[in-house]
Amino acid sequence: MMARRNRDDELLLEEDELTAAFLGDDDLGTAAPADDDGQQPVSAADEWDEEDAQLPGQLAVDVFETKEKLVVKARTAGVNKGDLDVSISDNQLTIRGTLSAGNEDGVENYFLQECYWGEFSRTIALPVPVKEEEIEAVLKDGVLTISFGKVKQDTVKKIQVL
Repeated sequence: MMARRNRDDELLLEEDELTAAFLGDDDLGTAAPADDDGQQPVSAADEWDEEDAQLPGQLAVDVFETKEKLVVKARTAGVNKGDLDVSISDNQLTIRGTLSAGNEDGVENYFLQECYWGEFSRTIALPVPVKEEEIEAVLKDGVLTISFGKVKQDTVKKIQVL
C-alpha cells in the first residue's frame, strides 16, 4: 500500500506501513537482502539528518478568547521561567525557550527516546487586536498562560482622511 497526504500535506501511512513501522521489516519477513559484508542496507529514514538536529522544536498552543481577553496556552512542562522568552511585536506573539533533559550521567544506551529536549520556538499572529500594555503571563503546573486585553471595536480610533 502507498502513503497518502491529508489536507495539511501531512504524510499518512496506510495500515501495512503502520504495521511495518511498529514491527520493523524483519518481523514482516520483508527485510532487504544483506550486502556482501552481511550488513543490512541503511534506508533514508534510518539516517540522522544533521540539519534537522539544528532546527528548534515547535511549541503546541491553544488560542481562544473570552468576552474581555484573548488567551494563549502552551504546554511547557519541564521549562524553567528563566528559560522562557515571551515577546510581542506587530500583533505577533513569540514564545521561545529551552527544555532541559536534566542530568544524563551514566546513560550507556537508549532503548527508546521520544521526548523532545532542546530549543523550541513558536510565533503566532494574534487573531484579534490586543492591548499590548495589558498582558499577563503565568507559568503554573507546566502550562504557560498568556492573557491579553482585547481592543474593543468601539474604542478603535477613527482616522479622518484629509
